[in-house]
Amino acid sequence: MNIILRNIQEADLEKIMNWRMLPEVTKYMYTDPELTIEDQKRWYKRISLDKNCKYWIIQVNNIDIGLMGLTEIDEKNSRCGWAYYIADTSFRGKGLAGILECNIYDYVFYELKLNKLWCEVLAFNEKVIYIHKKFGSEIEGVLRQHIYKNGQFYDVVIMAILKEKWDNIRKKYDYEKINIEE
Repeated sequence: MNIILRNIQEADLEKIMNWRMLPEVTKYMYTDPELTIEDQKRWYKRISLDKNCKYWIIQVNNIDIGLMGLTEIDEKNSRCGWAYYIADTSFRGKGLAGILECNIYDYVFYELKLNKLWCEVLAFNEKVIYIHKKFGSEIEGVLRQHIYKNGQFYDVVIMAILKEKWDNIRKKYDYEKINIEE
């Protein structure tokens, strides 16, 4: 597989908007938005000016399949958050999550030289919690009834991995190195 994280371009906005409104994507997110291209252009302008975030299109064999982002990049406290989704469901269950996970750990710890990478996961998303644990992330806490969505409250699991842990376990994993555009 040829996997690339390529920088988002304005030409991607309609595709991202359509992905973001797919039920199989929004199910695992905090909101179920009804987006417009104007919303997307405002979002793109905001993230383009924000040095504390990075967003990429996940591309496999020249097919755009999803989105990955680093948020709240905080050099002072040496940490950032991350999230991603694979919108093209035909690419789910093929081992991409592990490849993406290991490569983003390498990028955050060895390129950005940060100490901590954290994420938030809706508690019912057991597959993602399992994947994060498999590659070294640990549960740091649970925000109880933190998100109200579709008439129901949901818990949010806070997970993170520290550079020191990744340094100690990364050799256990055999993963394809991917290109991450700057």
